[in-house]
Amino acid sequence: MNQPITYPVMEMFYSLQGEGYHQGKAAFFIRLAGCDVGCVWCDVKDSWDANKHPPLSIHDIVHAASNHPSKIAIVTGGEPLLHNLDALTTALHEAGFQTHLETSGSSPLTGSWDWICLSPKKFKAPLSDCLPYASELKVVVFNHSDFDWAESYAKQVSTHCKLYLQPEWDKADTMTPLTIEYIKTNPNWELSAQLHKYIQVP
Repeated sequence: MNQPITYPVMEMFYSLQGEGYHQGKAAFFIRLAGCDVGCVWCDVKDSWDANKHPPLSIHDIVHAASNHPSKIAIVTGGEPLLHNLDALTTALHEAGFQTHLETSGSSPLTGSWDWICLSPKKFKAPLSDCLPYASELKVVVFNHSDFDWAESYAKQVSTHCKLYLQPEWDKADTMTPLTIEYIKTNPNWELSAQLHKYIQVP
């Protein structure tokens, strides 16, 4: 008898998307555990070790999502692409959800997605195979060199990909004004300001 497919889930919650193109929209978040990228500024370091979090079945995940009115399901992490997401996205689509992915792109792309937010990290570069599939490119601005680094990836995504610069939260007082000035000079970029932290929702 086949065992049900499970995923290590750090947390699931209903909130507003605070970043990028879909900012302000209600969505159900599925935060999968496990990460091999290790960003120094990560605010969910507890997600890194998949063994610390219980495996949940696809049925349990979709059932939890279905208890809320929004039909946007955001799979995030950790680094969610450490797991094969084909079965999870199939089940979410069958339940009527749009599937959104938040990833660094550092592992092979699996799953069927309506929206992919690619947020490349210097700690482990994204795979070149992931870049053409990005719906939006979101680069965290931690220091001045990140502007040039962001431009290097803007050249590699599709012409339809939305471009966002996001000041790192703990350095927002310094990096937000610099990011605003950069965008005023380079208007192909837009600002992602982590709305959820300003309005204090998950």
